[in-house]
Amino acid sequence: MPMFLTIAAALLVAVMFVLIRLFLGPTLYDRILALNTFGTLTVLLLAILGFIGERPDFLDIAVLYALINFVSTIAVIRADQLCRHHRDPQISPLPRPWPRHGKRR
Repeated sequence: MPMFLTIAAALLVAVMFVLIRLFLGPTLYDRILALNTFGTLTVLLLAILGFIGERPDFLDIAVLYALINFVSTIAVIRADQLCRHHRDPQISPLPRPWPRHGKRR
């Protein structure tokens, strides 16, 4: 058990550093990355705490939180792209398609 408590403490220290990056990040994408990392560390912390407390249902909660974390990250990036397109119509709201090589038949 002391090993898992040490891992949980290390995860809490990592969360502290990620929160510093979240509040001090110079760009929006730094903050989005920090928020995504915070969610990932939270999932790991939930899994470790579930193992320490012998509560396997914590793993289900961690998986659900990981799914919400992924979807919300994609939604925030997409919303930022649409806002940039609204401010400057020259910026495409969608990523560029792959370049086509050769002629189309």
